[in-house]
Amino acid sequence: MARQPLFPSTCPVGYRQYTVISGDTFYLIARRYNTSMDSLIAANPHITNPAQIMPGDVLCVPGRAEEDMGQTKSELAENGQEMEREGTREDSLVEDEMTETRGTINLATTTSTVDTGLLEVLIPKFEREYGYNVRVYSVGSGRAISLGQRGQVDVLLTHTPEEERPLVRSGEFINYRPVMHNDFVIVGPPSDPAAIRGQTSAAQAFRKISERRATFISRGDNSGTNQKEMEIWSKAGIEPQGTWYRRSNAGMADTLQIASEQNGYTLSDRGTYLAERNNLNLELLVEGDPILQNYYHVMQVNPAKNPQVNAEGAESFVEFMVSEQVQNIILTYGEERFGQPLFVPDALND
Repeated sequence: MARQPLFPSTCPVGYRQYTVISGDTFYLIARRYNTSMDSLIAANPHITNPAQIMPGDVLCVPGRAEEDMGQTKSELAENGQEMEREGTREDSLVEDEMTETRGTINLATTTSTVDTGLLEVLIPKFEREYGYNVRVYSVGSGRAISLGQRGQVDVLLTHTPEEERPLVRSGEFINYRPVMHNDFVIVGPPSDPAAIRGQTSAAQAFRKISERRATFISRGDNSGTNQKEMEIWSKAGIEPQGTWYRRSNAGMADTLQIASEQNGYTLSDRGTYLAERNNLNLELLVEGDPILQNYYHVMQVNPAKNPQVNAEGAESFVEFMVSEQVQNIILTYGEERFGQPLFVPDALND
C-alpha cells in the first residue's frame, strides 16, 4: 500500500512548512533555500530517510510561515492531485494505478542518469516521438531492481551488471541491452588528508583512507555506486566501520554535497561529479583503475511474470535507448557544458 505523506509535529523557529513536489530531493531543496544538508536534516527529524521523500511530504525549510516561496495554494492543490495520480517508490507504488494508465511507462533508474541531466534531454524526446508519458523513479540501482522484480515498474535503466544478469537468466527481465558506460572516481577535499591523490589502485586509496580514519561518506543505499564501493572495500580487505565512516542514505548528488560539507571522501560516478563540481569543495583524486568501470543497461520487466506491466511501452523505451539517434546524443552529451562527454555509448554499432 502507498504510505501516507509525512508531516512535522512542529517546525523550528525561523522555519516554515514546505510541501515536496515531483523532482525534489533533499539536496535540491537545501540549495533552493540556501541552507546545508545537515541543517535541513536536523530540522526534519520526522524524515528518517532523506533519500525517500515523495510528493506530498511536508518539510521544514528556512523562512517565515507567510512567505510564498513560489508555491501558491492552487499549485499545492495540483501537487496533491498529482501525488494521487502518481505511484511513488518502493513503499508507495500503487500497482492498480499502472493497469489504469496504459499510456504511461514507469521507469526505475539510478540517480546518476537524473543528476547528470541526461534523462531531462531524452525523456521529452521519447514522449514526443512515441506518445507515452514517462514517470521516472530516481532511486539506487538496487531499489530499482527490487521494484522491477515486483512488477511495480515497466522498464529499468541501471548499472549493476552482476545483479542484473542472474535476473535476466532467470527470466525476471527481458530485452537486456547495453546502453552506455562511464567510470567511477574517488573524490575528496583539496587538502587530501589521506594522501590518496594520484593513486592508481582504488583499493589502496581506500586502505589509506581507513588507516588515516579520514571521513568517508558512503551512499549506504544498495545502489550501484554503493555496491561498487563495497566491492572495493572487499578487495582492500577492509570492513569499514567507525565514526569516520558515515552513510548518507541519499542519491549521488546529495552524497557529494554531504561529502563536501563534511570535508570527506566519497565514490562517485564521473558524470554526476562533473555535473555538480562547481557547487562542491571536492577534487577528483583517483581514477583509471579497471575496477572503476561503470556499465549501464536497459531492460524491461517480463510481462509473462508480471502481466500488469506496460510491455509495449517498455519495449519501445528499450529500442529508443539503443537507437542510433539516442546513442549519438549520448556520444556528445556534456561536451558543451563540461568540456567532455559524461558517457560513452555502447550500442552505437549494434
